[in-house]
Amino acid sequence: MVIASAIIEIEIPENSSLKDKRRVVKSVIARLRRDFNVAAAEIDAQDQWQRAVLGIVTISTDAGHAHSLLERAITNLADWRLDCTLAAYEVEIW
Repeated sequence: MVIASAIIEIEIPENSSLKDKRRVVKSVIARLRRDFNVAAAEIDAQDQWQRAVLGIVTISTDAGHAHSLLERAITNLADWRLDCTLAAYEVEIW
């Protein structure tokens, strides 16, 4: 069994409130769950308006498959939301 996780930092420069941020983050998490069947949650920077840190996790029998799934999810996230900028990400495989 292989567990793969990614920490994704996104910037949302147009936000003017936490309410706006929550709307964007909720949308991103729902789409990641729906399109890639991964577990996703906001894991840090909850009180910052223009920054979000998300964690996504998947389990597989093949490390290559798990890694490529997370890489596709991250790449697509940058394409979905034009109001978000992918600042950084890190993928780990166990």
